[in-house]
Parts: sequence; C-alpha cells; structure tokens
Amino acid sequence: MTDALSMISRVLTNAAPTFRFVVLVNAAPYGIFTECDLPVVEWETQVIKEGGLNTRVHHLLGRRKETKLTLKNGVGTSAFIAWYLTTMAGVFTVPGLGLRRSVTVILLNSLKIPVMTWHIEDAMPTKWMGPQLKTNENSVAVQTLELACGEITIVPGLGLG
Repeated sequence: MTDALSMISRVLTNAAPTFRFVVLVNAAPYGIFTECDLPVVEWETQVIKEGGLNTRVHHLLGRRKETKLTLKNGVGTSAFIAWYLTTMAGVFTVPGLGLRRSVTVILLNSLKIPVMTWHIEDAMPTKWMGPQLKTNENSVAVQTLELACGEITIVPGLGLG
C-alpha cells in the first residue's frame, strides 16, 4: 500500500499540473492520461405493463450492460503497451498476470489528494490507437486505449484498502 502511494507521488511530482488522475493496473502505476471516459454503468430493464394499472409501469432489472473505460492522450509505461500487444497477438494467459487485470482510476483534487476512486475488475484491452510519432519525446505515448470492464466499484477518497 505504501509502495503504491510512493509510486503515485513520484508520478505526480513529475506530471504537468493539468493531470488530475492516475491509472493503476494491478496496483502499479501504468500511466498518466489527459482524458478518461469512465465506464457508464447501465442496466437492462424489462418493462411490465400491468393490466388495469394505467398510471405507471413496472421495471424489472436485468443484467448490467457492457461498458468500457477509455483513456486518451497519455504517457504510459512499456507494461501498458506490452499488455495490449500480448492481447493483440492472441496470447491470453501470461504467467502471473493473465489477460484480465484490475484497473484503478484515482481522481485527485488540486492538492493531489484522492477524492474518488474507481476499481474495475477483470479489465482487458480491446482497442488501442497509436500516437503521433515525435522525435523530441523519449516516452512511450498512448493516444487512445480502450478497456472492456468487469465489475465496477466506486469509492470516495483513495479507496485502496
């Protein structure tokens, strides 16, 4: 836990002030992005119209609809790209890691204090769009990375414990 916080602190110290969230994969910082489209949690419903009841209908909840997490305009570690490239190559079982991983997005206030945390279990990369190549940058850049989401938990604050 303290190692993860120390890593977050190092990443944020070197980050531009416009970055206000950090992305962790399996509790390790994988990158910083300027945009994050968080998953939309939406449920399928079945509408039941009851005979003789004309003022309302009944809604029965079904399954949660599929959803994705989209990260844009980021600088990530090589582990992020390796995860996607392994998936793209059709290798779905990596010893010790696996295809599906736990992803955490931590939203920070202006003082870099966590205010909201999204945990996404069983996330896996489904789409990657490469960056513009620039010779004056020495980092692995990610233009857009889309992850399919499993279970989603939203917690106020850091929510790592």
